[in-house]
Amino acid sequence: MLGLDLVLGGARRRASLALFGLALVGASSGGARAQEAVTLEELSVTGEGGAPAPVPGFGVSGPPNGASLVIDRPVGQVVSQIDRTNVIANRPATSIGSVLVNSPGVTVRQGNGARDVIVSIRGNNARSTGVIKNMVVLEDGFSLTQPDGASRFDLTDPRAYSRIDVFRGPQSALFGNYATGGAIAFRTRTGREIDGYEVGVDAGSFGYLSNYFTVGGVSGPFEISLFASDVRGNGYQDHSSYDTQTINLLASYTPTPDNRFTLKVINNDLHANLAARSSLAQYRINPYRLGCAAAATAAPGCTTYNYFVNGAFGRTVPVTATEASLQRNDRRTVVALRYEHDIDADTTWRTQLVFDERNFNQPFYTTASTGSYPSWNLLTDLTKRGDLFGLPAVGYVALAYNRLDLGIATYNRAPYNGPSLGGLIGDQNAVQDNLGGRARVEVALTDRVTAVAGISAESTRITGRNLAYSYAASGITRSVADTDRRYLNTAPELALVYRPSDEWQFRSRVATGYTTPAASNLFITPAGLPGNNTQLKTQENLGFDLGADWTPAPGVTFSITGFYEFFRNELVSQSPGAGLQAYTFNAPASEHRGIEVGADWAFAPGWRATAAYGFNDQYYTKYVEQISAGTLTRSFDRAGNRIPGVPANQLLARVGYDVPTGPLAGLGAFVETVFQDDFAIDNANLLKAPGYTIVNANIHYETVLNGGYAKRLNVYFEVRNLFDTVYIASAQNLANSISATTGFQNGAAVLATTTGSIYAGAPRTFTGGMKLSF
Repeated sequence: MLGLDLVLGGARRRASLALFGLALVGASSGGARAQEAVTLEELSVTGEGGAPAPVPGFGVSGPPNGASLVIDRPVGQVVSQIDRTNVIANRPATSIGSVLVNSPGVTVRQGNGARDVIVSIRGNNARSTGVIKNMVVLEDGFSLTQPDGASRFDLTDPRAYSRIDVFRGPQSALFGNYATGGAIAFRTRTGREIDGYEVGVDAGSFGYLSNYFTVGGVSGPFEISLFASDVRGNGYQDHSSYDTQTINLLASYTPTPDNRFTLKVINNDLHANLAARSSLAQYRINPYRLGCAAAATAAPGCTTYNYFVNGAFGRTVPVTATEASLQRNDRRTVVALRYEHDIDADTTWRTQLVFDERNFNQPFYTTASTGSYPSWNLLTDLTKRGDLFGLPAVGYVALAYNRLDLGIATYNRAPYNGPSLGGLIGDQNAVQDNLGGRARVEVALTDRVTAVAGISAESTRITGRNLAYSYAASGITRSVADTDRRYLNTAPELALVYRPSDEWQFRSRVATGYTTPAASNLFITPAGLPGNNTQLKTQENLGFDLGADWTPAPGVTFSITGFYEFFRNELVSQSPGAGLQAYTFNAPASEHRGIEVGADWAFAPGWRATAAYGFNDQYYTKYVEQISAGTLTRSFDRAGNRIPGVPANQLLARVGYDVPTGPLAGLGAFVETVFQDDFAIDNANLLKAPGYTIVNANIHYETVLNGGYAKRLNVYFEVRNLFDTVYIASAQNLANSISATTGFQNGAAVLATTTGSIYAGAPRTFTGGMKLSF
């Protein structure tokens, strides 16, 4: 670890002043070479984007009168791009998970209810079954990651988007705190892309129904697009019905060519019943938890939870998810405004402010949480195109501040009578502030070689208090945990891109990332209850990327990237038992390495093949785990063990045909396979969630309507999980345990009967829909 400390520490100290100075020089250089904003061609899954322009293109502007993007394919990054074709436009994309698996390196798991999905990049966040961590999420350049690092995809309806960029690898130099795994940048459809309005409906198995509409257009200096949807379903498991409503507005006003205003508003309301998470043994008996309405008559393989009869202490009774009325009732509201001003032909200044509130009422499992997380996010930056020592360059500097005020109350659950609450067991209030700066410069050393240097520095402070309560016949016991933690982190980045020809591009990159603990991490103990966990440290990683992109002909792209990342104090979460809250700990050292491949091949007229493959090998290099039971405590060396939750291999492969000409033009179909390897679900690697392969098939038709009021008709039908494979879509990592009498580690048989882990994936489902454009 000494070598890693020197790299992460010494390199940052040596690079800080040099890189900030270099970026500032680039930002202040004379405007000898102006560069027009470039609208990138939208590709299906382009890997790292083919052969870019020889002049560095740190894209900062969108189309005229359109919503600008803060980051649009900067040079040297490992980025895969997903557009609407075969991914959103002509299929019933029921959740963002079915879209993001089209990117190499992305793993998708079922979250807690409805269309909630857990997304990880290169295995980061694969251990979570709640919020998104270890990545930054943006939409139209506005951050949707709150200051505690939390994002959710409940509010993300795939129908709203025209393009999604997935940034892979450490990205803190570009995006700041929490970008150790990467970033995802969503781009909604602008008014000029829509140019009218659209209405659509999807319907399918298990009561699925989605009604949505989109309207957009341009009028003088104004441009607007509005998307709204109502989605509901019964779910394929007992007690898993849901309904969710989303509104997504993007509007811009361009009073002069040099001044642009952009408004972004998102609101999502979610009401979802939650099925119980089972043990691996229960999953094998009853994967979809059917016949589990009442504990007294429950079918084999049903999960029950033991609730205190009085909601506080003493006698308990078993209840099912239905009897407990497990729910999520969440609202997310985002209001954001950006002002852009072109100081001159080469210089753009931008300031944006985001208000983001996450409000929730979640009576599920053995505890219930209610709270509100309002936050503010301010970013101001300057981009300059010019010359640096006579070389074409783009310089970028930014200052960012964000703040989160959180209040959350946690209760025991009480049985029956709807989602009844028991005694208060946790009352948490905290404030998290992040203040930092970023700088970056891209320099065209020659027409074929571009060098990139960047750095961020950020200060984080978390102050707060958690009051924990326990109950007994003798009375109530209260304990207090206070925290005032301060973190200071820096993240340098260097990259070199070489384009020997228009067909080939070679990339090399070394970058660092950091993720500070969230306030909520500091107050959940290893027992899965509110309390003191304030010793957590910042997660840091140092990553090396080496890759190549090949575009030999139009319609053919191939990319391959190898990566090796060294983690220090990796934040890992796991469940201590059925229904308890997941807690977080630091693994002192670990390594992540792998290969990512993306390919897109239009191999004959109308035919197209797409593939996204990822190999991920993650293991602890230094971690001794202490486990206690009764009066016994034992230590276990986990060095060399695989990190739980991360499959070694995953693949999406799709082959499709669209009739290019003739009377059947617009008719198309495709078949795709999604494969995921097995993965460990405990630190001792005693138990694995089995891998799976599912097949999806789609047929669609699009036609222009001449002579009528409507302009275009889209019709589609899809069968997902064509062969009705039973598979695990989500598995919460489980804590290992020891015998309270012998001190020996309990084996796989004990873990296999530990509930609170498994959700089965959906069985064969049929979904069809249509959309009319006017």
